Amino acid sequence: MAVDETLISKYFNWSDAKIVAFQKALLEWYDREGRQLPWRVDHDPYHVFVSEIMLQQTQVQTVIPYYLDFIASFPTVGELASAPESKLLKAWEGLGYYSRVRNMQKAAQQIMRDYAGQWPTTAAKLQTLTGIGPYTAAAIASIAFNQPIAAIDGNAFRVFARLLKIDLDISKSQTRPVFQAIGDRLISVARPGDFNQAIMDLGTSYLTAKQPDAEHSPVRDFDESLADGTTLAYPVKTKKAKPIDFYYYALAIQSPEGWLFEQRPTKGMLARLWMLPLIDRDDLTTSDPKEVLAELSTLFQQETEIHAEFHEVEMKPVIHTFTHQKWHIQIVQAKLTSTPNLSLFSGKWLSLAAIAEAPLPTVQLKLNQQLFV
Repeated sequence: MAVDETLISKYFNWSDAKIVAFQKALLEWYDREGRQLPWRVDHDPYHVFVSEIMLQQTQVQTVIPYYLDFIASFPTVGELASAPESKLLKAWEGLGYYSRVRNMQKAAQQIMRDYAGQWPTTAAKLQTLTGIGPYTAAAIASIAFNQPIAAIDGNAFRVFARLLKIDLDISKSQTRPVFQAIGDRLISVARPGDFNQAIMDLGTSYLTAKQPDAEHSPVRDFDESLADGTTLAYPVKTKKAKPIDFYYYALAIQSPEGWLFEQRPTKGMLARLWMLPLIDRDDLTTSDPKEVLAELSTLFQQETEIHAEFHEVEMKPVIHTFTHQKWHIQIVQAKLTSTPNLSLFSGKWLSLAAIAEAPLPTVQLKLNQQLFV
């Protein structure tokens, strides 16, 4: 997308000498204090790729053990491409947003099929891979292949917005090209990967979202919002709509062969992961607590021809928030004396050991904590 030069010049008019001074201050600080992270021990594009996808929507400290285990299980892009989906989903369990790991495998398969196992070396070609957008492509291209292209993520938006007092709404798609153009002019051609990683580290240390310490930042002399005390006014961002509440009953049904789990549909939220059967509260015709259990039994029997008498359990509802939805799940329980046939139901009876091995979404892990601990 072309960017209006008058818009760029409104926010950015640094001289070449000032740009060089900024790069020097930033990179000298990064050399001294940059975070030591397992994916930074080399410049392998596969390692950068895995870490960047994992870091989407997830904190660094949470990612580290997942990253180490994932690389141990799938050490090369070829092994990721050929891995069974069930093994991938299990390795990802607890990270959420499972479409990320499915897209990772599709990208790996593209590399093996379309590029003979060799990574594309430019951001433009990297964006042809499934699940790789402008930021991830720039991160891989700059860190692994020394391409001087700025990686614009939430940290970069915040850092550049504060340094230059850019008051454009970062939630709007037309804003990214402005930040990209400015970042591309600021980036160190000699050390583009380190520059991008330094911006990331700056955004997670001195220029955090809520409690920044801009006065002690290594680039405080270049910070226009610090100069006039408006640090927290940037970046400008429209607030997201609150997630919509959904209410479910989770059917915890136990037979002599284990607990009943069903696989989620092949498309949609939590696709192909395993959960306790859920019934939407809106599908019930009653809200009377005494009648709810009987109606749950009726609905379940209509779907499966399995008779189960549910009873309440003294457990708090499990609450889990997705990007656009907030689930409230109340567990009800039934214990069967024999194991019925599941010919009319896409489920399985799983022992506790089998449950531990099955690919489960984070919301089911929360249910497990309530039910099995």
